[in-house]
Amino acid sequence: MKQELEIEFKNLVTQDEFQQLINHFKITNQHFISQENHYFDTPDFQLKEKGAALRIRQKNQRSVLTLKQPHDDGLLETHAVLTTEQAGQLLNNNGSIPNDMAALLQSLGITSDTLVYFGTLKTDRAEIAYKNGLLVFDHSFYLDIDDYEVEYEVQDAKQGLDNFRQLLKDFQIPARKTDNKIRRFYQQKYHLLSED
Repeated sequence: MKQELEIEFKNLVTQDEFQQLINHFKITNQHFISQENHYFDTPDFQLKEKGAALRIRQKNQRSVLTLKQPHDDGLLETHAVLTTEQAGQLLNNNGSIPNDMAALLQSLGITSDTLVYFGTLKTDRAEIAYKNGLLVFDHSFYLDIDDYEVEYEVQDAKQGLDNFRQLLKDFQIPARKTDNKIRRFYQQKYHLLSED
C-alpha cells in the first residue's frame, strides 16, 4: 500500500472552453488516455457520509484500488495494486478487499464485506506539466452525462490556487463550484433514482 496527499483545484468547463484550452496547449487526440473509475460504498453510503470514497481505477491494463479520505490540506489517498482477477471479483461483488485496505476501512467503522459496486465513470484524460504542477484535461462519461473539467495538481496549495485562478482568468473562464467526480456521479445516480 502507498499513501500520498492530493492537492488539486478543479473547474468544470464548457465544451467550447475545453476546446480553447486544449488548442492553446497543443493537445491532440493522441495525448488522451482512457481510464475507468469503478465506485464502491455500503448500501447506506457510509463512506460518502464520512467524506471518503473508494474506487478501482483501471488504466493501461492496470487496476489500482484507492481510498480517498479528507485531510487538512486536500485528500489523503491510499493505493493498493490489484490483479485483474481481484478487480474483476470486486466488480462482481464477490471479491475481498486486500487486508491492509480492509483494516483502514475498519478504522473508519466500515467492514469491507458490506461494500457494493455502484457504477463506472469513464474519463478520457490528457496531462501536461504546468507551473510546478500538473494540468489535467478530463472529458468524463457517466450514466447519461458527459462533462468537461480542468484540474491542477500541485504540491503548494497557495501558489497552486494563485496559478489556477490566473489560468481561468487568462482564458476568461468563470470559476465554477466543482464537485469531485465521485460526488458528481452519485448526484446523477440519485437524480435518476428519484425519477423512477
